[in-house]
Amino acid sequence: MLPPPESEEWVVLGKISGIYGVRGMVKVFSFTDLRDAILDYSPWLLGPDRHAYGLEEGRMQGEGVVAKLVGVDDREQARALIGQEIRIARAHLPELQPGEFYWRDLLGMQVLNQEGQRLGTVKSFLETGANDVMVLDDGKGGELLIPWSDETAAGVDTDARQIHVDWQADW
Repeated sequence: MLPPPESEEWVVLGKISGIYGVRGMVKVFSFTDLRDAILDYSPWLLGPDRHAYGLEEGRMQGEGVVAKLVGVDDREQARALIGQEIRIARAHLPELQPGEFYWRDLLGMQVLNQEGQRLGTVKSFLETGANDVMVLDDGKGGELLIPWSDETAAGVDTDARQIHVDWQADW
């Protein structure tokens, strides 16, 4: 039996965003750093029942990714998959080096500045091109945006579920 969808055993790498051609290929919106890196993982677990689909073939098409999944052989089968998240088993992710983190592991952590002042809880991350941004729930109905860089991220304590930053609440 598969773990429930919110289990940490699964990682979302993208979603099916459309259909491509007449052979059952799908367009993929990839969350991976290199868009086509999503093609390095198989099987893809789709839908609420986490049905496993092997990857038959895939490639970059323009600026996006297209893929052919085993058993999806026509446009209507592909159309039925639109909007479904692409998950993989967490065990298939590469091992991290010391000091590296998957963003999903930082979600929900408390963020404190160098003075020990609580700035908020990690809500999400944004990729902006110049640098990544940590989005905090400030606990007062607002958000605080902090650049995620070597200069601002002073340390991550995974055991205490805390991130220490060189940042002030009023910046």
